[in-house]
Amino acid sequence: MNARVLIKNLAALDDGLVSVSGWVETVRDQKKVQFVVLRDESGAVQLVNPRSTDAEGVVVDDEPATTISGLSQGSFVTVTGQLKHDERVKLGGIEIKLESLDVVTHAIPETPIAADSSLDKRMDWRFLDLRQPKSNLIFRIQTTFEHALRTYWIEHDFIELHTPKLMASASESRAELFEVEYFDTKAYLAQSPQFFKQMAQSSGFGKIFEVGPAFRADPSFTSRHATEFTSVDSEISWIDSHEDVMQLHEDLLVAAFTAVKAKHGEEVLALFGVEVTVPTTPFPRIPLAEAKEIVKSRGYEVPRDDDDMDPEGERQIAAYVAETYGHEFVFLTDYASSIRPFYHMRHEGDASLTNSYDLIFNGTEISTGAQREHRIDVLTEQAIEKGVDPAEIAGYLDFFRYGVPSHGGFGMGLARVLMLMLHQASIREVTYLFRGPTRLEP
Repeated sequence: MNARVLIKNLAALDDGLVSVSGWVETVRDQKKVQFVVLRDESGAVQLVNPRSTDAEGVVVDDEPATTISGLSQGSFVTVTGQLKHDERVKLGGIEIKLESLDVVTHAIPETPIAADSSLDKRMDWRFLDLRQPKSNLIFRIQTTFEHALRTYWIEHDFIELHTPKLMASASESRAELFEVEYFDTKAYLAQSPQFFKQMAQSSGFGKIFEVGPAFRADPSFTSRHATEFTSVDSEISWIDSHEDVMQLHEDLLVAAFTAVKAKHGEEVLALFGVEVTVPTTPFPRIPLAEAKEIVKSRGYEVPRDDDDMDPEGERQIAAYVAETYGHEFVFLTDYASSIRPFYHMRHEGDASLTNSYDLIFNGTEISTGAQREHRIDVLTEQAIEKGVDPAEIAGYLDFFRYGVPSHGGFGMGLARVLMLMLHQASIREVTYLFRGPTRLEP
């Protein structure tokens, strides 16, 4: 029996006997010849089966013709046949003349989704929706993106951590936590590995990273929110300011975008019509107050009174940066302490501002980063000021009682980066199985 060949590798082979497996995409059952488009995880190929005729030239329904006539879209089959290179074949310039066909599993003829099905309907049947070449490419891009990040971290002597997702108390905002039964007490699903990342700095690890799940009990129904998502986190010691964190962040993204463009750039352009652009460094940096004035000069005034930037403001400042700097990324810096967590370090001489940033990519925030407050007395005071009872975070505060270096880091949403890179309308398109306020299946 011939070993299975991935369809993407057929073009490099000489003409001859091959075996391929995949699902049936289309069947054209003509009078004298049958055509089947077969797709596997790597691509598609045309199968050809000339019909047999009797001595008088009448078509005879024999095998595999009878089986092919009964094939439904989505059925999984294994075929063997003669590979032939023919530039006249529109699908890749190759085809396979069938010798045998084995149906591994039959698919129900009536499929529950179509190309024009709603996003919610497609999410109901996600395993079928994922058979699209575009979906397959999304998750190959995700793999390349993560691998490039991890390669950078490892080559720069970072330590990878896997922090717990069950917590005894709130990590940041109790309002956004999922509470779960935990034996005879309560536990909470972690919305961030923040406290554990900082514990690693007190442990003397120096530079760490984690790519793992995070949970937010946020009843948002926007295109960029999820209740469970993959968070990309990194934390480093011995920094002078949040500028050190921003430099790390942009270097990581340059490495990841470079890898994606090199490996998938042509496919992304063909399937998504998007040019993957490797960002130049340094990324533009604009203090938040200045960014708001720029947005106002463009005819839009951020309506909030809480010192933050709203989604339209993010889009406007991104448009300005694209026009002015030709860049898809911008760091908005110096956020007000009133809207930042208690553990963000504040400006020397101006406690109303923090050494923190948000990273905007193509008009949407993808990450928050900051220098952390490492002085126990200041940290405790800031917690109290924010209404956080030190007794509730006693274990966290202990990290700072026995010596800890200056440090900082960031957390970044993986799906948001992919969504914006590929110009998709929703993170549901780039999430393998989406979880939101009304979705727990499949």
